Amino acid sequence: MRARPVRLPGGLTLRALIPNAITASALCFGLTGIRFAITAASGHAPEPGAASGLPLDDWQKAVLAVLLAGVLDGIDGRIARLLKAQSRFGAELDSLSDAISFGVAPALILFLWSLQDLPRLGWFAALAFAICCVLRLARFNARIDMVEQPHKSAGFLTGVPAPAGAGLAFLPLFVWLATGRELFRDPMLVGGWLVVIAFLLISSVPTLSWTSLRPRRSIRLELIAGIALVCAALLTEPWLTLVAIDAVYLLLIPYGMWRYAKVRRQRAGLPGAAPERTPTEP
Repeated sequence: MRARPVRLPGGLTLRALIPNAITASALCFGLTGIRFAITAASGHAPEPGAASGLPLDDWQKAVLAVLLAGVLDGIDGRIARLLKAQSRFGAELDSLSDAISFGVAPALILFLWSLQDLPRLGWFAALAFAICCVLRLARFNARIDMVEQPHKSAGFLTGVPAPAGAGLAFLPLFVWLATGRELFRDPMLVGGWLVVIAFLLISSVPTLSWTSLRPRRSIRLELIAGIALVCAALLTEPWLTLVAIDAVYLLLIPYGMWRYAKVRRQRAGLPGAAPERTPTEP
């Protein structure tokens, strides 16, 4: 009797490969941002001024690389869910990519751009931001296997998520690229701002998530038009538009705190409702 041939285990399917490839691409963008910052700090970058013109200088390329990493980070998980290709490997890869792209890369870019003029305190501020970003991601990984996930029901996050934290950390650089004023490059200003954002990353402040943003149907056309105008503004005046986006996000933080407190009061009044904890996200 002839023995049946043993079937070797197959490799990764393309469906499972696509989300992880996107995550790895985000990591490459974050590291490339560091490379552009090193080139700019070496003295080969042109003076600030026509920030919206082409060709882009290396400081602009460094920031855009991190922003593109944020875009890829925002779609890899959704693509994984769409393709039903979620895995623990993908979750771990995503956290490692976030730690470098939104923790290490912004810290080094801002240090090379401004904080190296105040080496000791500047490096402390850069370290604080990078470490707080990693701590936030570690907190998320530690809770990823918890059965109870309050954010799915309440729609709030704990603190500022890592990609948003990177965008907020770049606010002085955005303003400098938009105006060319050296005031916004002052290492004391940049270092203090970076420490504030580092605190927001690991804080328990409730912030809004996409699921908590549910505009009324009566304004859906106005919302679509507003998003289209923001996209157009990003193409024509990218740095001023990014400053405005950061300002809006900062204004939404106290609104999120007020709204979360309202949700907790409502749920506390329901019979049998369990006390709710603030959710966590990377």
